[in-house]
Amino acid sequence: MTREEHLATIFAAHRGREGALLPILHDIQHVFGCVDAAAERAIAHELNLSRAEVHGVVSFYHDFTAQPDPRPCVELCRAEACQARGVEALVAAAEGAAGTRINLKTVYCLGLCSVGPAARRGDTVHARLDEAALVKLVRSA
Repeated sequence: MTREEHLATIFAAHRGREGALLPILHDIQHVFGCVDAAAERAIAHELNLSRAEVHGVVSFYHDFTAQPDPRPCVELCRAEACQARGVEALVAAAEGAAGTRINLKTVYCLGLCSVGPAARRGDTVHARLDEAALVKLVRSA
């Protein structure tokens, strides 16, 4: 399937849906690994929005990237609740374990504030992480 065919399929799945921009962006990020400038233009055209409106949403959310990154990704929550539960003391060890092989990405809130520090790999969220557990998670990515 060509890029244009993928985009057409995604747009068709959300046509007529109120608030379709975010679901379309998530689908494009999933299929292509990024939301690049060409995708932003196509979305803007499809939804009758300006490219600036689409780009504003893309650049606001950490979920969307302009270029694909083939490395496995581990998202580490560094929001206030996880900071209060000690995540900052784990960052250096996690970065060391990640090296250049793993994309260790800072995010702000994974929704597990009472059981942090928390990290996500794929669709699985891990909570109550200590240094050993976080390093193991990063190395296994």
